[in-house]
Amino acid sequence: MEKIADIVKSQGGVITTGELSGRAEYQRLLRAVEQNKLIRIRQGVYADPDAMLNTMIDVERIIPGGVVCLYNAWAFYQLSTTVPPAFCIAIDAKRKVSLPEALPINLYYWKKDYLTLGIMEQEVSGYKVHMTDMERSVCDAIKYRNKIGMDLCAEVVRSYLRKKERNLSVLTEYAKALRITKTLNNYLEISLE
Repeated sequence: MEKIADIVKSQGGVITTGELSGRAEYQRLLRAVEQNKLIRIRQGVYADPDAMLNTMIDVERIIPGGVVCLYNAWAFYQLSTTVPPAFCIAIDAKRKVSLPEALPINLYYWKKDYLTLGIMEQEVSGYKVHMTDMERSVCDAIKYRNKIGMDLCAEVVRSYLRKKERNLSVLTEYAKALRITKTLNNYLEISLE
């Protein structure tokens, strides 16, 4: 019996319920979503988390020193089902770059201190990219909550709290550095009740 994740990968990383062969396959699909092996994009459409980033660009070549963040990081860590609207790349606040017109890139200008906080190297779609780690990504959701919307921010926090590999002490350390401790505590109180 073929695994549902393999079926989805053979379909290019995205599958609709109409492409499933029967009820048993649909049940396996739902279990894969519960286990965070697949993401529900919208009703009847599911994707492999890696497929969400399969169009990753060589960030280091296009924007040297750029850091993948926000929507792309949330998708990578399976903290949100929102499809990234563009490549979200953070750069130094004082830096100027010219972007290729063909690529949808949203630049975020961060202070030098913020550009090194919680950054790690990840391999995505065959490219080594600098990306915010999971705790930093959660803090960014809280920091940008007014721009991204409260619902998305709450989804990121709730998804993070369900993760076994979460590290609340690192999360609070980052929140302190980013000056969002009080707001983070409010979200944690609401989510943990």
